[in-house]
Amino acid sequence: MENNHLDHAAESGTTCPQEQEQNIVVETTATETPQMSRTDILERLRSIVEQPIEEVKDEVESLKQNYYKTRRIEIETAYKAHIDAGLPEADFTPEHDNCEEQLKELLSSFKERKAQFLQEQERQREMNLARKNELLDELRTIIDAPDEVGKQYQRVQQIQQEFKAITDVPAQAVTDLWKRYQTYTEQFYDLLKINKELRDYDFKKNLEQKESLCRAAEELAHMEDIIAAFKQLQILHNEWREVGPVAKELRDEIWNRFKDASTVINKRHQAFFENRKETETQNETAKIALCEEIEQLIEQLNEFNTYAQWEEKTQAILAIQERWKGVGFASRKNNTALFERFRTSCDKFFVAKAEFFKNAKDSMNANLEKKRILCEKAEALKDSTDWKKTSDTLISLQKEWKEIGPVAKKYSDAIWKRFNEACDYFFEQKKKALSSSREIENTNLQTKQEIIARLKAIDETIDDETARAAMREATAQWNATGHVPYREKDKLYKEYQAALDALYARFNKNRNRARMNNFSNSLQQFGEGSNDKLYREREKLVRSYEMKKNEIQTYENNKGFLSLSSSRAESLVQELERKIKKLYDEMELIEQKINLIDQKLQ
Repeated sequence: MENNHLDHAAESGTTCPQEQEQNIVVETTATETPQMSRTDILERLRSIVEQPIEEVKDEVESLKQNYYKTRRIEIETAYKAHIDAGLPEADFTPEHDNCEEQLKELLSSFKERKAQFLQEQERQREMNLARKNELLDELRTIIDAPDEVGKQYQRVQQIQQEFKAITDVPAQAVTDLWKRYQTYTEQFYDLLKINKELRDYDFKKNLEQKESLCRAAEELAHMEDIIAAFKQLQILHNEWREVGPVAKELRDEIWNRFKDASTVINKRHQAFFENRKETETQNETAKIALCEEIEQLIEQLNEFNTYAQWEEKTQAILAIQERWKGVGFASRKNNTALFERFRTSCDKFFVAKAEFFKNAKDSMNANLEKKRILCEKAEALKDSTDWKKTSDTLISLQKEWKEIGPVAKKYSDAIWKRFNEACDYFFEQKKKALSSSREIENTNLQTKQEIIARLKAIDETIDDETARAAMREATAQWNATGHVPYREKDKLYKEYQAALDALYARFNKNRNRARMNNFSNSLQQFGEGSNDKLYREREKLVRSYEMKKNEIQTYENNKGFLSLSSSRAESLVQELERKIKKLYDEMELIEQKINLIDQKLQ
């Protein structure tokens, strides 16, 4: 007699929970179906919500997820358009979602129908259980009358067919039902004295089926996806129960073979969930630490009173969000609660930031009016020939200008240019009037022109080391050379900077070529089966790419602030632009590396 001692408990926890982190920008790489509009989603939901639960439940869940995804994309698109239009970030407010209440009503209606459906399924299982017990009781009655067993052969076959046709019963009753069925069936065949040839044929057929199930169970040990293997094993066990008995002398042998194959899968399945539980515990600890870190930062909100402070803390928040994305799921019990805790802190920060920028707008308007008054004062003095007194007055106005806070970006360049032109005009006139070194300036001009010519003469025939040495020598001579005529200053400096930029571009190009060659050589060392390493290298490059893109955005934002507060605005902005160009070159190199990895993965 065969005894099934395996644990057939229903599998739990095989599907990882999904986080809807709407405030954290998540970059998706999976191929997606064409996006439906929220109106289309509602129409589709209305058309299927009353259909059979089993047929549409997966689609309803998919439509729900797509609705919120579509909503998030609409907000992000509107936000980008808002920023691209040059409008302040603080003025952006997402449009109210008028469709969400309709969505919730439809989902609520579907949820009620689904609950009724599940109740009906449970009722049917109980009815099936009762019927199976009736069939087993009848089979037991037949066995208890051994003299009549031969006459009951057809009735026993009918009982077997009906018993197998009833499949859906409460899970906790499956094993006991099967054991009783197998016991009674085996007892019946043991008592059956007639039609031995038919019994032997059934035994042989059943043995072939059970050997096939054993082979299928043994092959599952080689599947990489243990969850799929475990599910397939449950199907095999259901099929095993439906197969009749085998010859008595073979029953223990064939059952032990099937049980041993099942034990291998069950142990792997148990180990899988134990490992995942440990990982989820570690992830939960990491997420709690991130929540505490961002909550400590939120406690300091009242201390932030400058744009620089808000920008610094914004970058800190974004960095914490990136770290959060790198942490896997916590336990199903706590994952959602942790995400809500984290998102609440993020929302609190960005709401406070928006309020700060809104209040700062009024302050910037007042600052603009103060700077207009200083412009008028500077313009009234620019034609003065009282060099000492006027110089002191303008310097005082410049100091006062620096003490005034920032103005809106759309006015900052123009108002600064107006003030600076008035000051520069006066000091240029003063310089012309007091200058006695015109001849020296012309000599300096000629020297700097010769320096530029030497820089331009450093072509590709000269190796990088020699070229760098020549460039350093020319730069040192340039810095040691005094002023040139004012009218030539900007043009000459731009020409000098262009020559340096060309050399730096050449050095960067050669260095990038060497770095790509080294990277390509390192990829060649990856052998067969190293796709996991390639994917990890690719993910690291993508993160580096995003970090450099964020740095570019920071530099772009800072250009306006620098131009407001420095008398060397143009040179500072040019320096930032050179840094931005360097970052773009590095991003291009990263793209080439990613493409090289993608080619190897194909």
